[in-house]
Amino acid sequence: MIRDKSAKRPAKDAPKKAAVEEAAPVKASFRRERALIKRGIWPVAGCDEAGRGPLAGPVVAAAVILDPDRIPRGIDDSKRLTAEQREKLFDKICATAQVSVAVASPARIDRDNILRASLWALKRAVVALPEAPRHVFVDGRDRLDTACDCEAVIGGDGIVLSIAAASIVAKVTRDRLMCALAQDCPGYGFEQHKGYGVPEHLDALNRLGPTVHHRSFFAPVAAARAKHMPWTVEPVRDLFAATEVEVQLEASVEIDASANL
Repeated sequence: MIRDKSAKRPAKDAPKKAAVEEAAPVKASFRRERALIKRGIWPVAGCDEAGRGPLAGPVVAAAVILDPDRIPRGIDDSKRLTAEQREKLFDKICATAQVSVAVASPARIDRDNILRASLWALKRAVVALPEAPRHVFVDGRDRLDTACDCEAVIGGDGIVLSIAAASIVAKVTRDRLMCALAQDCPGYGFEQHKGYGVPEHLDALNRLGPTVHHRSFFAPVAAARAKHMPWTVEPVRDLFAATEVEVQLEASVEIDASANL
């Protein structure tokens, strides 16, 4: 009798295929929004921002209320899409959904810090929607101070379809703004890296110094400002170093005190 050895032999690729399937990213879905619709909660908005990490340019926040009957195919986390896919989906989302955008300038980022500026822009985007939502999904850990219920979803741009749509709108809007800034600030390559701290951008900062569109307190920008515009950097006073006038004043006070004795 000829035994079929292959029948008992475990497939070598089976564990690998299983691992690949487990590692495959889950596409954003409309499941959470539909669950709220079934409970009579509508409209439901998703919001996200683009541009927390760059050294230059604004933070752009977007809020989107998708039409359940006209959801464009292919919506997903903007980071998983190509620039061409994002552009096409941007037009489709704007044509079928309620969309709003808000911008936090570099000046606001410098004043408030990047987190507060981002949350401020996200809230403004929600408030600016044509129709006030009854529930808001926001990407990240921080909930927004909105008039309706707000639910923070970590990694939400890859889970909740409304957030994914907002991530596309925010990303495309910011990319277009950075390309426009590149026309006013030649030599920095904003149209290529969109303000992120890539080597080309760091080299331009070192050669040309920062622009008004750079975020002053981000370390590479602060270093470039100290090099090219040292008069704008406030000196840090050494609290342990006494000036000659202070020493003389202290000495005179000691003399007066001993005279009174």
